[in-house]
Amino acid sequence: MATHTTTTAFWHPFADMAAVSRQELLIERGEGVYVFDAEGRRYLDGTASLWYANLGHGRAEIADAVAAQMKRLEAYSTFGEFSNRPANELCAALAARAPMEDARVFLGSGGGDAIDTAAKIARRHFVLRGQPERVHLISRTQGYHGTHGFGTSIGGIEANTSNWGPLVPGTSSVPYDSLPALEEEIRRVGPDRVAAFFCEPVIGAGGVLPPPDGYIEGVADLCAEHGILLVIDAVICAFGRLGTWFGIERWEDVKPDMITFAKGVTSGYLPLGGVIASNEVAAPFFTEPGGPILRHGATYAGHPTCCAAGLATIELYEREDVIPRGRLLEGPLRDALAPLADHPAVGEIRSGTGLLAAVALSDEAIANDAGAVAKLVAGAREAGVIVRPLLGAVAISPPLVIEQEHIDEIATAVRTGLDAL
Repeated sequence: MATHTTTTAFWHPFADMAAVSRQELLIERGEGVYVFDAEGRRYLDGTASLWYANLGHGRAEIADAVAAQMKRLEAYSTFGEFSNRPANELCAALAARAPMEDARVFLGSGGGDAIDTAAKIARRHFVLRGQPERVHLISRTQGYHGTHGFGTSIGGIEANTSNWGPLVPGTSSVPYDSLPALEEEIRRVGPDRVAAFFCEPVIGAGGVLPPPDGYIEGVADLCAEHGILLVIDAVICAFGRLGTWFGIERWEDVKPDMITFAKGVTSGYLPLGGVIASNEVAAPFFTEPGGPILRHGATYAGHPTCCAAGLATIELYEREDVIPRGRLLEGPLRDALAPLADHPAVGEIRSGTGLLAAVALSDEAIANDAGAVAKLVAGAREAGVIVRPLLGAVAISPPLVIEQEHIDEIATAVRTGLDAL
């Protein structure tokens, strides 16, 4: 395994830098569903990097589109009246595929940007409706909504929300699988004070937790009953991960007010994210010149080169019929991992809704060894597969272009890691 043994100046996200800075794993190149370290060792990318390499690595079509755009116009601001062709075309393509009519798209640099944008739009929405007291934002335990200000404040993973001092006020979270808890919280806060509810269709970083039957529909009904905006965080679940463009279409009758997206929109080739807003939410800003202005935006919003990567990615999704694969492959992934449930170190296998899964360790395995998850990850990596550590579990979310042989390779490597415990 290729490691870097001198202390690095690079401060890694979510890392024990005292350890990591002396032992980095240097990834040098990628090809298809595999990546290679500095010593040339090959690893199956069982996490699609950070849930985003849906098309795999080394796609020349995207690189060529990026290079061509950079030779034409590498970057330019889109504040005010300025725009560019890739930004316009990408937003039109996303709006056309969104499960809302006459949608509008606000672009940023990633998922964290998108969450903060959606939170501010939600609060501004009610200011424009003469209800400025509607500022409260509700989310779910175990939910992950990035690490920006609002995203940290509505996050449901305690380790990520603590030790920062005061966070954004007017937020709360409810148990991720309980409709009665959500209804109770709405009534506790007061329906006339709640602006929005943030919901991942399948919780990702918080443990790969599919929703109980009827939960998503029930959430939509509660939001509609109380006039609360439903914000679907599709940063992980969109672009085929659940087998549809934005994941939420799996629940056919649910029409979100906003959808946040990032990651798969460029298959990770360049940073890009945004918010898709329904006509009801966006209309006041588009109806009459001289109307309200959303005084918010990222420097690189509508970055032409990033948008060119997005357009090339969407073209590949359609040309190769990639989007349905998240649903087509959820069964094979579930079936490959199911036998691991009999392993004495395994507490639960969570899978079955999209091409993502978690192998959770048993309470006994974690009690016996606080480093069990790290050892499982290391054991799988030694067997040639990268999986992602979670609290008490490992996540699996491979590129959507994998085949059955790769799924089998993942399951075998995870078993090897488990046996190493």
